[in-house]
Amino acid sequence: MARFTLPRDIYYGPGSLETLKTLKGKKAIIVVGGGSMKKFGFLDQAVAYLSEAGIEVQLFENVEPDPSVETVMKGAEAMRKFQPDWIISMGGGSPIDAAKAMWAFYEYPETTFEDLIVPFNFPELRTKARFLAIPSTSGTATEVTAFSVITDYAKGIKYPLADFNITPDIAIVDPALAETMPAKLTAHTGMDALTHAIEAYVSTLHSPFTDPLAIKAIQMVIDYLPASYQGDMAAREQMHYGQCLAGMAFSNALLGIVHSMAHKTGAAFSTGHIPHGCANAIYLPYVIHFNAKMAEARYADIARSIGLQGTTDADLVNALCKKIEAYNEKLSIPKTLKEFGIDETEFKQKIIKISELAVGDACTGSNPRPITAAEMEKLFTCIYYGIDVNF
Repeated sequence: MARFTLPRDIYYGPGSLETLKTLKGKKAIIVVGGGSMKKFGFLDQAVAYLSEAGIEVQLFENVEPDPSVETVMKGAEAMRKFQPDWIISMGGGSPIDAAKAMWAFYEYPETTFEDLIVPFNFPELRTKARFLAIPSTSGTATEVTAFSVITDYAKGIKYPLADFNITPDIAIVDPALAETMPAKLTAHTGMDALTHAIEAYVSTLHSPFTDPLAIKAIQMVIDYLPASYQGDMAAREQMHYGQCLAGMAFSNALLGIVHSMAHKTGAAFSTGHIPHGCANAIYLPYVIHFNAKMAEARYADIARSIGLQGTTDADLVNALCKKIEAYNEKLSIPKTLKEFGIDETEFKQKIIKISELAVGDACTGSNPRPITAAEMEKLFTCIYYGIDVNF
C-alpha cells in the first residue's frame, strides 16, 4: 500500500495572504526569519489579517538560515508558554522548517531530537495546534511537504526530518512574497526546485500520482527560471507555483542522493558554507550520470518533456546534463566544489566521513541506484575536481 498526502488547502495567487482573515482560532504564533518579511510589510499584513479574524498573535523572530537544534528548542518553549492553536510560519524554507520541528516539541515536550530524526517516527500531531505555511522563496516547497531540515552545528550535520504529520494543514502561495528575492537566492532556490522534481521523477517511490507533478514542475522551472533570475515578476510568479508542484511530488515520492550529499556537505567545511540549492545544482548533473545506469529511461523521459533531442536514451541523458550545466553557468553557479572554494586539504580530510554520512542519509534509500560509501567518495571526488562520472 502506498500513500499520497498534501495539505488540506492550498491558497494561491496575488492577494492570497488575505486568507488569514478567514482562520478560526484564538491564538497564533508566527515564526519568521531575519527580517525580510517585516522589512517588506508582509509580517504587519499577516498580523493585521489575524487580528481582523479575532486571533491573538505572538511573534517568534530571527530564525537563522539553516535553523539549529537550539532555535527549535527555544521556539518550542515559547509555544508552550503562549499555547497557540495555530502555528503560522512565513518566509523562506528555514523558518518554516524550524516551525515544523517546534510544533512536535510543543505538543510533546518529552520527545527527543534523537526520536524525531528517525524517518516517519513523529508522534501524532494536532493535539494542540494546526499549522499554516506561507513561503517567500521559490524552492524548498516546505509549505506542502512532509519534511524539515534542521542543523546540528556542533556535529556539522543537517538532519532531514520526515513524517506526514508535519505536512502543513494550509499553504498560502502568494507570489508577492517571492518578488522580494535577490537574484542569487532566486537562482539557488530555483535549482533546488528543479532538483526536487527530477529526483522525485526517478525515485524508486515515484507513482502515477507524483509523475505528472514532477514533469510539470521541471517544465515550469526550465521555462521560467532564467527570466525569474533576471527579475521578470510574471516569470517569478510561475516559479512560485512550479516549485510548489515539485514539493507535492517529492513529499510523496521522496528524493535521492543529490539531497543526501547536499545535507551532509552544507555545513561541513570551514572554508565555506554551501547554500543548499547551490549544492544541489552543482551535484545534480554528476549524480544523473551516476544514476543513469539504473534510470536512463526515466531521465530520457525528462529530456523529451523539455524538448531536448537525441537518437538514444544515452544521448538524451547527456543532453539533459548539458542543459543543467548551461543553466548553472547562466545563474553563476560553480561547476565544481573546488571552484566553489572548498579547501582541497580539508576536502580530503573529511570526505570519507562525509561519504559515510551521505550514504546513511534518509534520502539515499529512494535513489534509483544503490551506492556504497566508497562509490560516494569517488562521486564526491569527481564533483570536487570536475571529473566525468563513468563508473
